[in-house]
Amino acid sequence: MTKNETIRIPLLPLRGLIVYPTMVLHLDVGRDKSVQALEKAMMDDHLVCLVSQKEMGIDEPAVDDLYKMGTLAKIKQMLKLPNGTMRVLVEGLNRIEVKEIIEEGCFLADVMKYNEEHETDVEDKALMRTLLDYFEQYIKLSKKVSVETFSTVTDIEEPGRLADIIASHLPIKIQLKQEVLETEDVKERLNMLISYIQDEQEVLQLEKKIGQRVKKSMERTQKEYYLREQMKAIQKELGDKEGKGGEVATLREKIEESGMPERVMMTALKELDRYEKIPATSAESSVIRNYIDWLLALPWTKETEDRLDIHRADKILNEEHYGLEKVKERVLEYLAVQKLTNSLKGPILCLAGPPGVGKTSLARSIATALNRNFVRVSLGGVRDESEIRGHRRTYVGAMPGRIIQGMKKAGTVNPVFLLDEIDKMSNDFRGDPSSAMLEVLDPEQNHNFSDHYIEETYDLSKVMFVATANNLATIPGPLRDRMEIINIAGYTELEKLEIAKRHLAVRQLENHGLKKADLQIREDALVAIIRLYTREAGVRNLEREIASICRKAARIIVSGDKKRVVVTEKNLEEFLGKARFRYGQAESENQVGVATGLAYTTVGGDTLAIEVSLSPGKGRLVLTGKLGDVMKESAQAAFSYIRSKAEELGIDEKFHEKYDIHIHVPEGAVPKDGPSAGITIATALTSALTGRPVRREVGMTGEITLRGRVLPIGGLKEKSLSAHRAGLTKILIPQDNERDIEDIPDSVQEQLDIVLVSHLDQVLEHALVGEVK
Repeated sequence: MTKNETIRIPLLPLRGLIVYPTMVLHLDVGRDKSVQALEKAMMDDHLVCLVSQKEMGIDEPAVDDLYKMGTLAKIKQMLKLPNGTMRVLVEGLNRIEVKEIIEEGCFLADVMKYNEEHETDVEDKALMRTLLDYFEQYIKLSKKVSVETFSTVTDIEEPGRLADIIASHLPIKIQLKQEVLETEDVKERLNMLISYIQDEQEVLQLEKKIGQRVKKSMERTQKEYYLREQMKAIQKELGDKEGKGGEVATLREKIEESGMPERVMMTALKELDRYEKIPATSAESSVIRNYIDWLLALPWTKETEDRLDIHRADKILNEEHYGLEKVKERVLEYLAVQKLTNSLKGPILCLAGPPGVGKTSLARSIATALNRNFVRVSLGGVRDESEIRGHRRTYVGAMPGRIIQGMKKAGTVNPVFLLDEIDKMSNDFRGDPSSAMLEVLDPEQNHNFSDHYIEETYDLSKVMFVATANNLATIPGPLRDRMEIINIAGYTELEKLEIAKRHLAVRQLENHGLKKADLQIREDALVAIIRLYTREAGVRNLEREIASICRKAARIIVSGDKKRVVVTEKNLEEFLGKARFRYGQAESENQVGVATGLAYTTVGGDTLAIEVSLSPGKGRLVLTGKLGDVMKESAQAAFSYIRSKAEELGIDEKFHEKYDIHIHVPEGAVPKDGPSAGITIATALTSALTGRPVRREVGMTGEITLRGRVLPIGGLKEKSLSAHRAGLTKILIPQDNERDIEDIPDSVQEQLDIVLVSHLDQVLEHALVGEVK
């Protein structure tokens, strides 16, 4: 290729287009400078310099925006179009190098023309043949170049021209086409195109594979869509008019927004897919739907924020309940620790005590104080393990257990959960529900509680469990061990009076539509009700008696007899009838062979009169009063001790050969058991055998040994309350129970002389009067 002299001709910038020598094509020209350049070229020798812009987006290119290599072209034809643009037919002649560009209204360029003089050799022919082969393969793979194009280029014999024509037909970037234009060496130009077409072929083959893969995927998706549409049509024909499409989409959205753990969400979505595929009329469909509804209804992350204000909690607990200091103290301790750590696991409390002392209502007050939701589950009479853990979904009518049902009702993961009457659970052939409760009430396990219906584990560690029980003896040991037992004893007379004034009377007046101005129950009347009309550890019967007064007062007011009713101790009989109980059960006089014992029952403490009578016989010991085995054995032990100490006690050593001894414990129909009547039986026996009366104001409790030692007992607070209620002034208790005296209310301690004894000799010293007869 040789260079000739420099010539000055008009320059026409091209956008997104490269013109090669020997090419003939139409150009539409609209820019002012370009139109002026064409007009100048037409006036001269019809020659124009075609140079491409580096950037297509520039409307008015500067000198630096143009390439330095272009094509010399001859204008064959020019036509002015109605829209003002010029359409020209140009023919490429030679490659040119732009030396300088001058701007005089239009671009003028000093260019150097290249004359291509190349002799074709064997290598050129080989390169041409290779290029044609690759170009043919490329045309077959690519749809961008027509087959006719290949037939036009096969007849070209000049290698440079072949390279230029193929480059012009390839859909490549302007920069690459410019590189071909700027490459002077023909062999290099052919190699460049071969390399490019080879790369492009690989890309096209990869695109083809991807396309086939996408097509298969599309076909599969279309097939699924078609089958689903068919299924919907079949379901509609079978009676499922609505179909499940919208419902499934709604459920899927709810599952994703529910906040459930990842593993549970995967299970729920899997069940949802099954639900979508099963016809709505199938029985399995409703089972799956119920299961999904349960998963959505359970709280997984929603929780209430604890109000860790100890003063507020203390105020709420004191407003709603009088007394019960130990329980209130424990709740406030929990709040204090929670405030410091903010991560304490929910405690598991068991409020144990007689009926009517406010265990259930106290749990509700705890929830209010903590600002938590409250849920109550009654366990009385539950005898099936499935009641706690739920049923397998394979059973008809299966549903979750009471724990999961309670969590659904609570709506949060940290409620106060009341397990009412936990001691009333029993077991049968369907399993032991108390064993199922072991996992619920174990702080180390209940973060992974497993319900048979839900199947996925559920976290109960943030729940504050509060159980209530009347009798701890019926709760299995392992279950009792998992709970923090808080014993709630019966109320004292003073506590009952305060509760009646603050809570019971106010509530019953409101329930019966009365105001304070309509009915006034004086304090002396309330005391009389407590003493003469009720005998209980709690306050349920007391509230019933107050309700009875309210009903009678309402009738008097409505009938117009009186506008205001005042109830005093004197007119109380008009409202409640004759007194049902005798206040102060202590004997009216000292008696021989009758001793007062103190007993503990599920409804609180009580006093027990133990009677001994002697009759001629041969030493037979008769025990009556529906006594249990332990109590019978206590009587035998007391009898044996007295026989061994007969001489010291001033008793005929052969009394057992002369008399039959009958020990009776009234009330005969009520079962009685336990060792704590031991010293009472021994005292009554000694009194009967010596003829010394027992002091009527003395009550006693304690287990006896064959050596006469007095062993500790339980329920001292309840027993002392019953002694106070019965009008006793002195109680004898075991020395080892000294630690329990602080549980006895101060008001009761002030009116009772509490004597600690360690041996039966001390008991007899305090209990018996007079000399041996």
